Amino acid sequence: MLRQQKGITQEDALNDTGIHFGRIEQGKRDISFTTLHKICIYFEISLEDFFTNDFK
Repeated sequence: MLRQQKGITQEDALNDTGIHFGRIEQGKRDISFTTLHKICIYFEISLEDFFTNDFK
């Protein structure tokens, strides 16, 4: 997973973004385009990179 590859804990990501990554990663929550966009900004990647690099 991208978050793990970057060495970021779920708690750090939650504190930094307000996004509960655990629910998303477990498939318990679908995300909106806006949330996906915020995640891409947080990880400094483009939406295109997110989809073409098959990040999960």
